[in-house]
Amino acid sequence: MAIQDYFLPKSLEQALDLLTEHGPALLVMAGGTIAMPLINDGISMPEKVMGLRHAGLNTVRRQNGTLVVGATTTLTQLAQQTDIPMLQEAVRHIGGWQIRNMGTVGGNLFAPPPAGDLAVALLALDATVVLASKQRGRRTVPLAEFFTGFMTTALAPDELVAELHIPLPRGKTSYIKYARKHANTPAIVTVAAHVLTEAGKVVDARLALNAVGPHPIRARRAEQLLLGAPLNAETIAGAAKEAAAECEPFTDAIATDWYRRRMTEVFVRRALERIAE
Repeated sequence: MAIQDYFLPKSLEQALDLLTEHGPALLVMAGGTIAMPLINDGISMPEKVMGLRHAGLNTVRRQNGTLVVGATTTLTQLAQQTDIPMLQEAVRHIGGWQIRNMGTVGGNLFAPPPAGDLAVALLALDATVVLASKQRGRRTVPLAEFFTGFMTTALAPDELVAELHIPLPRGKTSYIKYARKHANTPAIVTVAAHVLTEAGKVVDARLALNAVGPHPIRARRAEQLLLGAPLNAETIAGAAKEAAAECEPFTDAIATDWYRRRMTEVFVRRALERIAE
């Protein structure tokens, strides 16, 4: 059945009113880079669609050492921000310019692996997601807790993603996407790292991986190996091996699970070596 109703709210409040009124029958769409291919192929057949393009959620601002990014901010807009170079690097590896001009920061959180390479950078930066509900107001969820499984999140049926809060990094960062081609291609593995050292020892470490699990994940056991240790060749090798052991790779048309796990060790090591240099 064709789409019967298309809503274009002018504010977050109007969007939440529509979501409350129509409930799960309403397909929420921002840039459409995920939803439209499914609709065009007949996989998704919604009767009611709500577009968020005009809801006023495409703002970016600095606030108390944090970059606050509205959910419908496009990837192209984000790439123009110079506060966090790793985000610029991540955006450059997402699709072509057409996708970046349409795709949004909030929408990219729902892209299943091996897509969605912005989320892995956001995980390494310890980002949080602000969710808004008509009845319950706003709540903030760490991005690491937002993903609950393959194509499932902590977003309740009456909630919308309003904005992301991204702390400006205090340490050094590194981002590597390994794929068959240099650009506009799904990942075999993507690695994002943020490491802070003091007096020659690691005091804070976040390692995030994409395309080697049901959703972007933190390699927490590998992070623990880094804490309190010097960032030298031995420590890096141990963390890379642990990251490969704790990920949950899959086999698809792009790579086997074995190859993804092997490349995880290789590229976690390279990401950490870049930081050590």
